[in-house]
Amino acid sequence: MRIACLVLLALASFVAEPAADGRSVMLPSLDGTNLAGEIYEAASRPAPAVLLVHMQSRNKSDWEEFATSLQDAGMTALAIDLRGHGGSAGSREDLPGMTQDVKAAAQWLAARPGVRPGGIGVVGASLGANVSLLAAADTSVVKAIALLSPSLDYRGLRIDASVQRKTSGLAMWMAAGTKDPLSLRTLKELTAAAAGSREQRLADGVAHGMSLLTSDAEIRRALVDWLHRSLLS
Repeated sequence: MRIACLVLLALASFVAEPAADGRSVMLPSLDGTNLAGEIYEAASRPAPAVLLVHMQSRNKSDWEEFATSLQDAGMTALAIDLRGHGGSAGSREDLPGMTQDVKAAAQWLAARPGVRPGGIGVVGASLGANVSLLAAADTSVVKAIALLSPSLDYRGLRIDASVQRKTSGLAMWMAAGTKDPLSLRTLKELTAAAAGSREQRLADGVAHGMSLLTSDAEIRRALVDWLHRSLLS
C-alpha cells in the first residue's frame, strides 16, 4: 500500500509540473540603450530562434502565449521591449532607434549558445513589423520574417524600394485584416517585389497587429507552422 501511494504521489507531481516559463534578460541595443527581454528556450537545443517585436505603446508581455507556442514547437523565442517601452531605457519617440534594437536583439540571439546557426526568424506587429523589416534589410542573420499588419510608411519608418530590394530574398509571411487597407496595400507591394518565398493570411474584419493572432487561432497555428518549416529547412 505504501509503495502504491508513493507511485500515485510521484504521478501527481509529474502531472502538476508547471509549463516552462520565460526568463528575464537584459541586452544592449547597438547604441548602448539597455533593452529588457524575456527568453523562452526550447527544451532540445540547438534550436531555431524567433525574435518577437511588439506594437506601439505595448510591451513584450503581449507575446507570452505565442512565445510558449513556439517553445512547445521546438523553437526558442525572445520577446523584447523596444526602447521607451516596458522595462527598456530610452525614448518611445525614437522610432529609428528601434530598428537598432531589433537588429541588436537578432544578432544577440544568433550568437547565443543553443541557437541553431542560420536559424533566426523575426515576427513583428504593426510598428514592430516595420522596424523588423528595416532591421532585416541591414543584417544577414535573419532567415525568415513574419509581418502582422505592416505599413509602407509608419510615422516615417518607410518600407521603400531599397528596403524591398534588400529583403526580397527572405522567406516572408504576412497577415492583415480585410478591412485594413494600408496593410493590404503593403502586402500586395511586398509580394510583387519578392524574389523569395511569400505566404499571406487574411483575417475577416478590422483586426490589426497582435489581434490577428489573439482573435484567430488558425492564423496563429499557421504562423507557428510556417516558422517551424522555414527555420528548419
